[in-house]
This record gives sequence, structure tokens and C-alpha cells, in this order.
Amino acid sequence: MDVAALRIFQAVVREGGVTRAAERLGRVQSNVTTRVRQLEDALGVALFLREGKRLHLTPAGHILLDYADRILDLVEEARGAVHEGRPRGIFRLGSMESTAAVRLPEPLAEFSRRHPEVTLDLTTGNPTQLSGALLAGEIDAALIAEPVADSAFDSAVAFDEEPVIVTTDDCPDLNADGAVPPSTMIVFEHGCPHRRRLEEWYAARAAAPERVLELGSYHAMLGCVLAGMGAALLPKSVLATFPSSSRLRVHTLPPGHDRLRTLLVWRKGLNGPNVTALAAVLEATPFDTP
Repeated sequence: MDVAALRIFQAVVREGGVTRAAERLGRVQSNVTTRVRQLEDALGVALFLREGKRLHLTPAGHILLDYADRILDLVEEARGAVHEGRPRGIFRLGSMESTAAVRLPEPLAEFSRRHPEVTLDLTTGNPTQLSGALLAGEIDAALIAEPVADSAFDSAVAFDEEPVIVTTDDCPDLNADGAVPPSTMIVFEHGCPHRRRLEEWYAARAAAPERVLELGSYHAMLGCVLAGMGAALLPKSVLATFPSSSRLRVHTLPPGHDRLRTLLVWRKGLNGPNVTALAAVLEATPFDTP
């Protein structure tokens, strides 16, 4: 099994048959058919179910296609890293939701201004999801709150956030002696670093919320906080994007727990021109809260 065979296999699938794949690859049909059969022989499995001139992927074919897509993407990335001196092509960037909403608009606009040959493709998720996408080759880099696995990734500091607990403005000071933690905790799903920090805050007070409310966006969380449904922990910078933030009370975390760095992360050794260029833009971005 080699890269050329995988590329032929991928083309047959994407083009819907041998004839169109051969046209796209500039090969004769018999050569494409032979290479596919050689690939099947090498793997010892059938990749296509043949019904006359129609081809349908077998379960084994679906599995191989996923690996082929990832392998060929990495091949292109490696070729670009070795031969290309300037950023170009599609740059698949992942980000936590809060970072994408608050921190990224300005640096990404600057990145696009400097590098017009790059097409940005942005997806959001929690650090666990983004780390998995990086390892699977589905994205090229991601903005993830620390900690990250040093053995799998290289990283550079992108932003320095101040996580705070937010409640209604009539809530007593949570840092006062004897303060009772809110009974409801409003959070993202498991894997969110801010949820983890809030869980640690409860645990340090030997307390546990009576109810945990999971939501999908920070503005939805802030809306529920404003309605008196509970407390949330989020980057202080997010409050600048919420119109009713003046009606909320901000509670700081103890020293040592009141900072959370966001890192630009990529697979170890695969920092191509696009990643390097974004790191340079982020390095020039001030850490000040908006």
C-alpha cells in the first residue's frame, strides 16, 4: 500500500467510479482498475462491491477511506511544510467557543490581511474534541486552554484569560467568610476547562451543586445567570460581549486559580507556514481584556 494507490482509491470513491477517476487523474481506466485490485490484494479485503459497472464501498472500504483521507492530508501538509515558504491553501483551525467569539476576530482579520492566499476554515469545540481532531488530522491547529499533552503537541501561548464566577448582582460576595456556593452550576459539557475550574472551586469549599445545567453557548449561560438560575464560570473577556453585563456580579477566584492560558496547539513537528504565520500574529496581539 503506497500513497499513489491511496490517491487512486480516494479518487474512485470521490468521482463515483473508475471512468471519472481515470479522467481526473490522467490515467487509463485499466491502470486505475489494476491499482485498486492490487490494493485489495495487498490488504486482503474487498474495498468495493461490484454490481455491473457500479461500485459501492464495502465496510472495509469505508474504514480505509477515512484513513486514506487523513494520510493524504498529512502528505500534503508535509509537502507544504518542506517546499512552501509562504502561507497558502486551506488552514483548518479549531477553537474553543469563547476564544472564537471574543479573542479571534481581530487577529484572524489581521492574519487574512497579511496572507490573502490562505482560506480559513474555523470550527469550535471543547479541548477534548479539538485535541482528538488534531490527532485525527481533521484540523491543522487549535486554540485550547491549558493543560495540553506535551508528548503529542507543540504549542505557543496565544491569550492569557482571567476566569471569573458570575452571578446576579444581588448575590452576596462569594469570597466572604461563610459564603454559601450557589446551588445551581451553569456549565458547558464535560471537557470544558472552565467547567473543570468551577468544579474545583466547589470542591475546595467541600461543597457540591444541587443541580448542574449544561448549555451550548456563553450568552445562553449568561442569560440563565441573569434570570437567577445559578452561577457560571467563564473568561472575564466574554462579559464585554454581553449587553446586560452591568446587571451581573463578578466574583474573582483565589490567586493561583485566577489565570488560564489559551494555547495555539498543533501536532508535534507539523508546524507548517500557516501555523507559524498565525503564531506570529497572535504573538503581536495584546492580552488586554476587551
